[in-house]
Amino acid sequence: MNTLVFDIETVPDVALGRRLYGLEGLADAQVAKAMFALRRNAAPGQTRAGGDFLPLEQQRVVAISCALRSREGFTVWSLGEPGASEAELVQRFFDGIEKFSPDLVSWNGSGFDLPVLTYRALLAGVQAPRFWETGEEDAAFRYNNYVNRYHWRHTDLMDVLSGYQSRYRASLANIACLLGLPGKLGFDGSQVWDAWQAGDLLGIRRYCETDVLNTWLVYLRFEQLRGRLSRTQHADELARVSAWLSASKEPHLGEFLRTWQGGA
Repeated sequence: MNTLVFDIETVPDVALGRRLYGLEGLADAQVAKAMFALRRNAAPGQTRAGGDFLPLEQQRVVAISCALRSREGFTVWSLGEPGASEAELVQRFFDGIEKFSPDLVSWNGSGFDLPVLTYRALLAGVQAPRFWETGEEDAAFRYNNYVNRYHWRHTDLMDVLSGYQSRYRASLANIACLLGLPGKLGFDGSQVWDAWQAGDLLGIRRYCETDVLNTWLVYLRFEQLRGRLSRTQHADELARVSAWLSASKEPHLGEFLRTWQGGA
């Protein structure tokens, strides 16, 4: 079975912001600033922790990174070439599900990544029948599909590890720290918009790739916890990741490996 860890990075959808708030004529940075301010000043109870975190429908996808464990081995990459359109990135993500039907793993994928991808797929006119399959065409999906919260075709680690209780949820950064994993490596989601404005798409993609690496390593520990990996198998999977990182020439992956080894 193929297991695919995924993570997305987003920026404000300034085109939507212009239409929603009548901000025609303003530059992107000004529109985004207004969107954040309007979010901060929304009525009590309408904002998430952090105050200016935009509603999911106002997020535009700029990077999707994946870690894949298949029979052939392990690999990490970001979808599309740098500069590929959002529509292409979203289409590639759902095309992969269509072709391979992998088990999906995420951190807060149910609460953020998948709803955002769904909204952007609607905008782009993407077709994703395999993702939405619930047994009408394939009986194997009736009791194990991607859209049911309590099924295993998609494991949202943040949701599952908290016992599906929002008050018990932890951040990926904190769980990575708990387990001695590299974590954010000096870059976090709050910096994505600034990096995007500075033209640092490569930095965003690299950050997204380290997030899927952290998520995969947490998932391996979870698989050991629930008895699907023995301690020996878990160690073998860690060695596989380490070997892949060692073979990479990418500087962010080398930093991840050095930090991981230093915290082990």
